[in-house]
Amino acid sequence: MDALKIISEGSIKAEKPQFNVGDTVRVDVRIKEGERERIQAFEGTVIAKKHGGVAETFTVRRVSYGVGIERVFPINSPFVEKVTVVRKGKVRRAKLFYLRGRTGKAAKVKGDI
Repeated sequence: MDALKIISEGSIKAEKPQFNVGDTVRVDVRIKEGERERIQAFEGTVIAKKHGGVAETFTVRRVSYGVGIERVFPINSPFVEKVTVVRKGKVRRAKLFYLRGRTGKAAKVKGDI
């Protein structure tokens, strides 16, 4: 069990991004296309944070061309370059899965003042 802890501590990022559920974030992801690498931005609302430690993940949702898109990002992944908080949100839930059934202004999260 101690060996597992040592391995997991080595793969955890030193500087974890600080954000919560309900925040609008921009995630810069490194994408590999053949020999080339580029950084792609994915901006949306954080609707869930799961687990902890090495396996910690967060789910980001956005609506593009009328279709909802959700991506799950591991926080400690080497492909996640950085996470920037665009806007803080004020929510009273740990998971915002109810946003999946809403469209337009009803799918907005109130801003934190």
